[in-house]
Amino acid sequence: MRAVVIHAPKDLRIDTLPDVPPGDGEVKVRIGAGGICGSDLHYYHHGGFGTVRIRQPMTLGHEISGTIDEVGAGVSHLRPGMRVAVNPSRPCFECKYCHQGMHNQCLDMHFFGSAMRFPHVQGAFAESVTVDARQAVPVPDSLTLGEAAMAEPLSVCLHAAKQAGPLFGKRVLVTGCGPIGALAVLVARNAGAAELVATDVASQPLATARRLGATRAINPVEEPEALKAYAADKGTFDVLFEASGNEAALRGALDLVRPGGTVVQIGVGGDMKLPMNVIVAKEINLRGTFRFHAEFELAVEMMGKGLIDVKPVISDSIPFADAVKAFELASDRNRAMKVQLVF
Repeated sequence: MRAVVIHAPKDLRIDTLPDVPPGDGEVKVRIGAGGICGSDLHYYHHGGFGTVRIRQPMTLGHEISGTIDEVGAGVSHLRPGMRVAVNPSRPCFECKYCHQGMHNQCLDMHFFGSAMRFPHVQGAFAESVTVDARQAVPVPDSLTLGEAAMAEPLSVCLHAAKQAGPLFGKRVLVTGCGPIGALAVLVARNAGAAELVATDVASQPLATARRLGATRAINPVEEPEALKAYAADKGTFDVLFEASGNEAALRGALDLVRPGGTVVQIGVGGDMKLPMNVIVAKEINLRGTFRFHAEFELAVEMMGKGLIDVKPVISDSIPFADAVKAFELASDRNRAMKVQLVF
């Protein structure tokens, strides 16, 4: 089979790899669509992020969907021909965190397309991938495979919303409107946010945020005064979803969060220096959010029922053989939102 493999920064190739038949409890999925994520772009441009670096060729990709081709022994709830979204997380189900229901914190996690382990965990931008049957979630006929591949990033935002607590009637700010920020807007709107303000420094993400239900979309560079009103009386917003991973965005947004408000940090851009005196004096709840687990099936269910429409987030679908073109396009925030590879 052919796969999209990173060998070094800017060295992305279409390689031929061995086809893997399913073993006991596994299924082989013929991939239909795969979304390019920010982590994929870090591998493409820089060979990794933080201390994580590519040490061997690695297939990229973890936002995927496809059709089951084969099932292994012991698999009775899935059959060939079923269309599925594939959860890229494979926790061990045995460590202390798995036993506590915190599968996203698994001590022996295997996550598609990750160089955090060595040998690396190969990704799923390939013509087929063989996975644990528990990772394959059937999708209804109402969803395209492109929509189904959005289950992974949507899961990230559903887990972030869980960290924030109830959003009904709340005033919500989303900073950074790339695919994750845009999906955070969708999730907050679905959860009943009364006011939903989005910020970004690029025009296309802001236009998408408006289409997805943001009550106001602001470019703080072009409209530096637009956010000042929200800082009145120690702040306006009940909840901040910080999706840019940018220190300046978070520091500026803290002035807009009311005392006792909640900040959920989704974006990861490296270590930050934070004004702890502000966080302490305003009694702000600062919460991290990392991946997901149960939210993956919930994401498929919500899309299937039409509760969340991710189609406006998908900007481009490009044949996987043109992966370099697709990665370059995905790197340009003024031209693209979510770029997907088609297999």
